[in-house]
Amino acid sequence: MAKVQIKVNDNGSFRVTGEVELIDAEGNKFETKETFSLCRCGMSQKMPFCDGSHKGKFQSVVRATPSQS
Repeated sequence: MAKVQIKVNDNGSFRVTGEVELIDAEGNKFETKETFSLCRCGMSQKMPFCDGSHKGKFQSVVRATPSQS
């Protein structure tokens, strides 16, 4: 299985890329593609997927702390 990447988009969704299985609390599988976006604002009508409802209504810019070597 290839490495999965989850990108935290500024003022938007979690962008998931790679082969991943997405399941609900009861173990039911959601149909996904190789790349999809998960809602993190709570406004989507297509939960758990992002439908763009956040645009202009949700602000969150998250940055990782650079590691010190």
